[in-house]
Amino acid sequence: MSRSRSSSSLPGAALPAAWLLALLWPATAAADCISLAGNPTQGGLLWGQVAPGSRVTLDGQALDVLADGTTLFGFSRDAAASAELVVRGAGECRQRLAVAAREYDIQRVEGVPEQTVSPSPEQLDRIAREQALVDAAKARRIVRPDILQATLGAFRWPAQGPISGVYGSQRIYNGEPRNPHFGVDVAVPTGTPVTAPAPGIVTLAEPDLFFSGGTVILDHGFGLSSSFLHLSAVSVAVDQEVRQGEVIGAVGATGRATGPHLDWRMSWRNARIDPQLLVPPMPAPEPGPAAAPVPAVPKP
Repeated sequence: MSRSRSSSSLPGAALPAAWLLALLWPATAAADCISLAGNPTQGGLLWGQVAPGSRVTLDGQALDVLADGTTLFGFSRDAAASAELVVRGAGECRQRLAVAAREYDIQRVEGVPEQTVSPSPEQLDRIAREQALVDAAKARRIVRPDILQATLGAFRWPAQGPISGVYGSQRIYNGEPRNPHFGVDVAVPTGTPVTAPAPGIVTLAEPDLFFSGGTVILDHGFGLSSSFLHLSAVSVAVDQEVRQGEVIGAVGATGRATGPHLDWRMSWRNARIDPQLLVPPMPAPEPGPAAAPVPAVPKP
């Protein structure tokens, strides 16, 4: 089996600068319409405030506007180079936002046995059933302004350790492109506690999905959600409200994983966004005792 890697840089290579941009970016790109915070880049999330009662669209898609005027939107991995933001209230304001392009790590792997990369018909049936569960969880509409407002600009790492995988990377097996990786991987031992990076409502808590193994989806409200994959233990239940920092599970290597790690993913509506753009740089490791096991919630 042979491997080759493209010369493109890892998407997280300039994260400290990107994080500073998220905090300091002046809203000049949309100064006439709305004051924005966040990352105006592929995989980025932005939020801001308009006059209460305003209607806001992005490329014709209506955005949620909270009672206090808070609104948010995100850009997918391969978002176009610009987007039109329109705010309608007492008047109308149109502004074209520039969306910075990113380079993604591409790995080409040849000589992989077909059964390794292509599920069987029986497995495909299971995958379809489980995807329906995930789709239903993400389709739920959680209208909790208090949760969203406590979330924006306040994310924390759900686990701390070496970053072993980054958003946007992609593997091409035997010449066939596979789905990009939409999360950030943190390589830590099995049993390491996973905590909520922000408050939310649990919409999925499954111990054993085919691809993602133990999986939790935490909805932060108004289409913004976090997913936690490959868990060895699931410590929350559907409809449970959790606070930031509360334990929701434990790191594992369940599902299609080659070793223990946390795969943290985020979505805004149907756009997969980059969690690493929403947190400060990963803290340096601190020596300490091994993590205590995290209990799982018994299935009914």
